[in-house]
Amino acid sequence: MTRMKTRRGFAAAVALSAASMLVLAGCGGEATPAGAGASEPAAPAASEAAASAPAAAAEFPTPNGGELNLYNWTDYISPEVLKRFETETGIKVNLDNFDSNETLLAKLQAGGANYDVIVPSDYMVAQMIELGLLDEVDPASFPNGKNIKPAFLDVYFDQGRKYTAPYMYGTTGIAYDPSKTGGPITSWADFFAPDSPAAGKIGTLNDQVEVIHAALRAVGAQPCSTDKADYVKVEKLLAGWKPEVAVINSDGVIGRMASGEQSMHMMWNGAFHRAKADNPALEYAFPAEGLNLWQDNFAVPVGAQNIDNAKIFINWMMDPANIGEATNFVGYDNGITGSDAFMQADIAGDPAVIMSPENAALAKPTPGCSVDAIDLYDQVWTTFKK
Repeated sequence: MTRMKTRRGFAAAVALSAASMLVLAGCGGEATPAGAGASEPAAPAASEAAASAPAAAAEFPTPNGGELNLYNWTDYISPEVLKRFETETGIKVNLDNFDSNETLLAKLQAGGANYDVIVPSDYMVAQMIELGLLDEVDPASFPNGKNIKPAFLDVYFDQGRKYTAPYMYGTTGIAYDPSKTGGPITSWADFFAPDSPAAGKIGTLNDQVEVIHAALRAVGAQPCSTDKADYVKVEKLLAGWKPEVAVINSDGVIGRMASGEQSMHMMWNGAFHRAKADNPALEYAFPAEGLNLWQDNFAVPVGAQNIDNAKIFINWMMDPANIGEATNFVGYDNGITGSDAFMQADIAGDPAVIMSPENAALAKPTPGCSVDAIDLYDQVWTTFKK
C-alpha cells in the first residue's frame, strides 16, 4: 500500500460518523453523586493511607539522542515532519518502507530487521496482538494520549489503546479518468468487468485482502466468506480480468494515475487526493457494493531496541500540530483531536476524503477473517498472481 490521507472542521459530524464505525461501543457505570445519602467513610489512618495510595506513574522518557527505526508504508509520512522531529528531539530517524500488511507481518515473523515503530492496519493489529508481536506500551497513557478522539479509543482491534496509537484512516475505492473508462465507474463490478475501455491501463493494489474483499463484493458475496462457491466465482472473475491489468503494485500509484499511465486503479482515498491535485480529470468512486474503511496505527514491536525513543516519537505524533502537518502531506484524516486547526483547506473540499452521508454509509471496517477464510484468500491470491 501507499496510503496517504486528511479532513476538516465543517465536516466534523460526517467524520465522526464514519470514524464511529471503527469502534466498539463501551459501557461505563454511573458514579454516585457526592451527598446523595450514602454515609461518608472515615478517613484512614496515615499508615493505611500510605499503604493504599496508588504507585506513582512511571515518568515519561525525555529525548536523549540516539536513533529510531521506523517501518512505514511507502510515501506515508512527510519528510519535513521527520526532519522537524529530529531537530526538536535530537533523535535520528531511519525509515524503511513496506507495501502491504502481509509484508510487514512476514518481516517481523522472520526476525530479519529490528524496528522500533511500525504502522499496521486495524485487522493486522489484532492479528499481531494475538501472535504476541506487539509491546503493550499503553499509548493512551502518554502525555498526548489525551488527544485521541473518543471514537478512536475503544476500537475493536485494541480496546483502550494498550498497544497502538491512531495514525490515519480512510477508504479503499476506485480512482478513474472518466474520459478513458467510457463514463462513470460506480461499482466493483465495473472495476472487474472484462473488456473494459481502460484495458491495458488498469492497475490494482498488491494487497491480497483489499483485492479479494472487492472481488467478493463484485460477485455478490461478503468479505471473509467461508463458502467455497464464492471463491470459485472470484477466481473466474479475476482470471477473465487479469489480462487487462497492466500493473499490480501498491507503490507509485499516485504518480501513475496523475500522469495518465493508468486510467483506473484501486486506490486509497488520500492517495487519490494527491493524484487529483496534479490531474483534475480524475474521479473517485465509492462502489455501490460497499468498500473498506480502514485505520492505520503506530505500534512498538516486541524486541524493539529503542523503546524510549519509540514512545517519544508516538507521543510527538499525537500532538495536533504534528499530526495535522502529517495529514496535509498524506491527504487522510487522523484520530487526534484538535488537528483540524492545522489542516489545509483544500482537503475539506474533496468528497473523496470528506464523505457525504451516503458515501459514509457504504464504508465499513472489515475485521480480520477466520483461518478458513484466510486459507481461501491465500489460494485465490496465489492463483491470481501466477
